Amino acid sequence: MLQMNRVSKPPEPRFSLSRLRELAPGIALCLAVTLVSIGLQHVEEAAFEHPYIEALVIAILLGMAIRTFWAPSPVWRSGIAFSAKQLLEVAVMLLGASISFAAIVASGPVLLAAIVATVAVTIAASFAISRLLGLAVRISILIACGNSICGNSAIAAVAPVIGADSDDVASSISFTAILGVLMVLGLPLLIPLLGLGAGQYGILAGLTVYAVPQVLAATVPAGLVATQIGTLVKLVRVLMLGPVVVGLSLLAPRFSATAAEAASARRFDPFKLVPWFIVGFLVLAAFRSLGLVPDVTVGPITRVAGTLTVVSMAALGLGVDVRVIGRVGGRVTAAVTLSLVLLLLISLGLIHLLRLG
Repeated sequence: MLQMNRVSKPPEPRFSLSRLRELAPGIALCLAVTLVSIGLQHVEEAAFEHPYIEALVIAILLGMAIRTFWAPSPVWRSGIAFSAKQLLEVAVMLLGASISFAAIVASGPVLLAAIVATVAVTIAASFAISRLLGLAVRISILIACGNSICGNSAIAAVAPVIGADSDDVASSISFTAILGVLMVLGLPLLIPLLGLGAGQYGILAGLTVYAVPQVLAATVPAGLVATQIGTLVKLVRVLMLGPVVVGLSLLAPRFSATAAEAASARRFDPFKLVPWFIVGFLVLAAFRSLGLVPDVTVGPITRVAGTLTVVSMAALGLGVDVRVIGRVGGRVTAAVTLSLVLLLLISLGLIHLLRLG
């Protein structure tokens, strides 16, 4: 009878005041790391005109440095986990507002085919290289997508889709970031060595350099034509992120760690077939292409998405055990390096074979 008279407590709303209080310390810590990282990027821009190490990379490295000396208590963990996952998903969705499908048409069919072929072949080959080196499936996918599409942004976008943990993300981004900086510094040396014209070099930079700011930094020494072509190729290459992430979301059940997870993932659920933030990304991209997203809003939306991504990377860094990265560091470095060399060779081969530029 006592049990019959007991009144069950209704569940708290997902974003109740108590939930916000629980998340606040961790989110505040991630925001603090973000502000420092953005400030350091501004220092770079003032000194070198272009940031060679973006705030996104600084945030994850700074977070990892903090985590090395201090392990967050439960008070901080909820907010850090929320920043690493939910805020990152929002950031990926918002990026759709900056994408216009008109860029695909403007690039021309031959160059478009070359970009698609480069991304597809490099993803497959990079994944194979990583697996041959003994790396796990998830980190192999992160390395393949990071090298083939847009470096850190691709890794950040793909990670929640395949269920990659913070150690895998941090390992991939850390070594990809180092090689990204070396690419910016070393790629211009190929101009005299290979006798590349401005257009050819712009295509090469757009196909191989990871981030858009890094493409600018790598092509400015070659002139305005190289910069314009490199930026266009890079933006079209970034557009490949959407289809790749959608494809990976369809294959997500194969990445399940246990038989129970795989069986659950195989159950058909139309609402889980494609992650909500990928649907949002594609919808915003379609709205942008149809002119339903005003030009004046694209800049602010992109900045918000970029800031949220930096916050998420700070959170990932704060959740990383550096000792784990140390155990896989050699193999990850080899996988990223070999994949990058392969990307360069494929890009140069297509430029000469198709007489691009």
